[in-house]
Amino acid sequence: MKCISVYTDNFELFSDVFEQVMEMDLQENDERELEGVTVSDSGEVPQHYVERMSVKPEVVVMRDRTKGVTILQHGKVFEILIPSPSDETEAAAL
Repeated sequence: MKCISVYTDNFELFSDVFEQVMEMDLQENDERELEGVTVSDSGEVPQHYVERMSVKPEVVVMRDRTKGVTILQHGKVFEILIPSPSDETEAAAL
């Protein structure tokens, strides 16, 4: 899964920039600023990362089913987890 980090603890601001972040063509380790918020491609995370993070009490897990992404919010960062085509193939096989 591709991980895009949005460095803010403000949910309203995150919501305002979410669509723009999803449209950005970030390369691995690419970092940009959008409306005063730093957005970076944090590379790939393993499939079990969501499960491991979701058991922590300080982590909020959200899903955007229309886009097929999972969003983790913890501390001062939102992580948008975007399944890669191979992740979707593996999930369909289960």
